[in-house]
Amino acid sequence: MITLEICASSVASCIAAQQGGAKRIELCDNLLEGGTTPSYATIALAREKVDIDIYPIIRPRGGDFLYDDLEFAIMQKDIAMCKQLGCNGVVIGLLTADGQVDVERTTILVEEAWPMGVTFHRAFDMTADPLQALEDVISTGCERILTSGQRNTAPEGTELLKTLVNLAEGRIIIMAGSGVRANNIEMLVKETGATEFHTTARSYIESKMVYRNPHVSMGGIPGVPEYGISLTQADDVKLILELAQQAKR
Repeated sequence: MITLEICASSVASCIAAQQGGAKRIELCDNLLEGGTTPSYATIALAREKVDIDIYPIIRPRGGDFLYDDLEFAIMQKDIAMCKQLGCNGVVIGLLTADGQVDVERTTILVEEAWPMGVTFHRAFDMTADPLQALEDVISTGCERILTSGQRNTAPEGTELLKTLVNLAEGRIIIMAGSGVRANNIEMLVKETGATEFHTTARSYIESKMVYRNPHVSMGGIPGVPEYGISLTQADDVKLILELAQQAKR
């Protein structure tokens, strides 16, 4: 059985994820920074609007995954908020300065999150030794690892993803993410052995703004339309899931 998780950055994307047949949502803000903790209102309204599992990311800022005491305290407060709002789980990732999993503080957050589930996110892909990191994450009590196989995209990391699935031996779920699309999901299912996959399934929708000041750019990020809104597409979710299920048969 294939499980599809959608990385959603808005309530509208959460609704589309559910309509497309996704089982779980990783709810984020600031996807262009790799995802940061969404607002209280976004989490609360998403919980009202969808019935599938919601796992907000607990990440106080962009950048690395080495957090100071103040940032760690923020993460603890955000986890408590997610529990209060009825979330099913949270997504975390903490590393030490030498590229190891921060086992001590990750374990604390897993314990504080209970009975919610916990996913260890792609901070895993920044570790110095992925095989040791696998064992370390397992020891913290996390239920899954989101990883691209320590490459920019999951298709590029197929070999390591397969190795991780085999070494996990059911002790933890390996969820493949980054660059997962309709045109590669069948290959990923067959080559990695993974049963959970993570994607945004998003497109940029044209803004309804009529007046557009040609002298000011608020973003200026290459490849990102200035007047575009990123939204998960229910049809894309459905297609990816259907292709994955076919490949699994």
